Amino acid sequence: MLAYFYIDPYFWVTIPGALVALWAQMRLSSAYAVNSRVAGARGVTGAETARTLLDRNGMANHEVFRVEGELTDHYDPSKRAVFLSESVYDGTSLAAMGVAAHEVGHAIQHKAAYGPLGLRMALVGVTGFASQASWWIIIAGALLGGFGSRNGFGHTLVILGVMLFSVVVFFQVITLPVEYDASSRAKRELVRLGLVNPTELAGVEQVLGAAALTYVASMLNAVLQLLQLLLRLRGSGRRGNDW
Repeated sequence: MLAYFYIDPYFWVTIPGALVALWAQMRLSSAYAVNSRVAGARGVTGAETARTLLDRNGMANHEVFRVEGELTDHYDPSKRAVFLSESVYDGTSLAAMGVAAHEVGHAIQHKAAYGPLGLRMALVGVTGFASQASWWIIIAGALLGGFGSRNGFGHTLVILGVMLFSVVVFFQVITLPVEYDASSRAKRELVRLGLVNPTELAGVEQVLGAAALTYVASMLNAVLQLLQLLLRLRGSGRRGNDW
């Protein structure tokens, strides 16, 4: 496996994705650190923000829970519940309010039957399997000479693995509009309900915008990895197995 990264003639394809991912993570860390030190004028916590947005959008039956970890915040559509990390749940910063509102944005999407969210939910199971199985199948196929020839069982395995990985890529692509739309709904609701003023909204936008870039980076990484695999398949048979 390690030899792959040294010998693969198409390794350069994934470099831009790695650089963008690093930059996006640095930007998110910076934006979150800055705005986690800026308290909202209303003094409400992330949990109170989520509760207010849920109640005012007709979702009083949705619960808000505290979970351990940093940036482990998420909305669980099967439980119809918002889960907030400890710093967000108890925090009164603009960062905490923005993250909490973003997760409620997903709940609002769910209630409104937002198409891309429904598609992503439907793909969760198969994507989980594909992300686990695809690389093992690709490696197995490569070890059997799947990149050195366009014939044989190894090549068939590689193609199967690439097809499975394509599902992961599609899932990443679908995730983008879901995340951006949730952030748009979050900002709109925070202003509509008077939880943040126009000046504070800039801080919220900075955090949510930086978070969205991490999803862009993940999608770009997945797309470039798929491109790398397709280029290797295209070159199958032109050179010996270089895995």
